[in-house]
Amino acid sequence: MTTLIGMLILALALPAWAGIAFVGLVRARRGEGLPRPPRPHRSSARRAAWIAGLAFLTGGALHLYGLSYLPFLFPEDACWFNAGMKVHPDSSSALPVSLVCQGAEVVPWWVNPGLLVLAVTAVTATVTSVVLALRRPVGGR
Repeated sequence: MTTLIGMLILALALPAWAGIAFVGLVRARRGEGLPRPPRPHRSSARRAAWIAGLAFLTGGALHLYGLSYLPFLFPEDACWFNAGMKVHPDSSSALPVSLVCQGAEVVPWWVNPGLLVLAVTAVTATVTSVVLALRRPVGGR
């Protein structure tokens, strides 16, 4: 065990330390140790666009998770794998995400409200981003 830890230190920590030291020496030689000028202020439109993108991405991932419950090739297997019943589903739909096996909803209750919240957030943030970008002064950033 001690040998393994020693090898990990030699294989990972020492090359990383040497790389950091080398970069520090190169920066010191070039004079890059001087303080950098302040970054420009990020606009509210850019923040809203980031929020919209994150909401779209998270909503897509949540929808794919919900779709993993639906039957695609073998309908009876969807109820078997998700609810433990070897029957054909009573009904299924992709939006709202739903799989009903013998009268019981199999998809978790939080999937559809989560999709709704993320969709509203994405649309609202997109519209807000566009409005803020258009209202920005011509000479401003």
